[in-house]
Amino acid sequence: MNKRTLTLGLLGVIVLVAIGWWTRSDSEQTRDLMVYPDRGPFRVTVTTTGELQAKNSVEIAGPREARRARIYNIAITRLVPEGTIVERGDFVAELDRSELNSRLQDVRLELQTAQSQYEQTQLDTSLTLSEARDEQVSLRFAMEEAQLRMEQAAYEAPSVRRQAQIDYEKAERDYEQAVANYETKVKQARAQMRESAAQLSKAQNELRELEALSEDFTIRAPENGMVVYRRDRRGRKLTEGGTISPWNPVVATLPDLSVMQSITFVNEVDIQKVKARQPVEVGLDAAPDKRLTGTVTSVANIGEERPNSDAKVFRVEIEISERDTTLRPAMTTSNTIVVAEREEALHIPLETVHTQDSLTYVFARRGGGVVRQQVRLGLLNENRAIVDAGVTPEDALYLSLPADTSGLPLLTLDGDPPRDDQLARRTP
Repeated sequence: MNKRTLTLGLLGVIVLVAIGWWTRSDSEQTRDLMVYPDRGPFRVTVTTTGELQAKNSVEIAGPREARRARIYNIAITRLVPEGTIVERGDFVAELDRSELNSRLQDVRLELQTAQSQYEQTQLDTSLTLSEARDEQVSLRFAMEEAQLRMEQAAYEAPSVRRQAQIDYEKAERDYEQAVANYETKVKQARAQMRESAAQLSKAQNELRELEALSEDFTIRAPENGMVVYRRDRRGRKLTEGGTISPWNPVVATLPDLSVMQSITFVNEVDIQKVKARQPVEVGLDAAPDKRLTGTVTSVANIGEERPNSDAKVFRVEIEISERDTTLRPAMTTSNTIVVAEREEALHIPLETVHTQDSLTYVFARRGGGVVRQQVRLGLLNENRAIVDAGVTPEDALYLSLPADTSGLPLLTLDGDPPRDDQLARRTP
């Protein structure tokens, strides 16, 4: 009886030890997460957030001649709400006329001065020419009198005749000089009048231009459409109280909603992947169920810094293919730019890929053991990589490092047997 009990006890201990050994072995194996390569479609994408804008729009601008009138600070005193539907000729904005009115006052004073100068020049030239004509008449009479005296001295002594002739020649020369001087004074008077008239005309034209410019300070819609505020380089909207530049006096735009585009910015890491004519999948934050398509139409060559961002970004324009009446400017979009696409490819998770020096490999289970298999990769996206050579769909791959990587054989793509240094190499 005791012998039988002892035998049964020993058998129980052996069973418990075996169960423990198998349980530990299974638990160690379950710690190794395994995956198999997938075969199917593969895409490389760049995902960004953008904002809708109309591709074409009509500018609503203030006075474009303000800079010519030396008016540089133009503030907006009134502006219709953004999104207002207007018709051609409707009121859009009112600009501050303070600087313009000051300039008008100065020009009116200049005009009065020019008018006074013109009248004064006219009087001066009239008086000068009148005096010159009187002098010319007097000298003509003096010449005629000298001629009479010369004729009367024909029978006088030679000295008297000579004196009479000299007096006549002198009177004749004075008269001819007066005639020439009169012609010169006429030319001078005309030049002075032209100069005064030019100053007067300049002041009159400047006043007319400023008065016409004053009408442009009330801005009206050039076409029918929806008002969208203009934004500066930092994306800030131009609203009441803001100022417009005389070099770019645009206050708002009337977008053509038939053709929309998404303006987005791609970081410098991904910009090399983005090219014109690449397809884009576009989503709307305002309508999550709506899916649109688009095409990259423009990629900036020079990066820029955006607010609240230290990295350089590049402006990318995406034209929306569909025409949708629900699309509005400033809507936020989610853009998935398809950089590359394969209808069918063998791909694996990036977690299975390891690199040492120039060697790329995976840990695979082969024939009940573990090997390091060299692989040649193709396209990569955020999570997976295409395998052009090295593994098959039947290979089980380790998602993480195996428990012991020492002495694992390395299988190369060319089929050469592993060298001793490869067999002894440990994965870092």
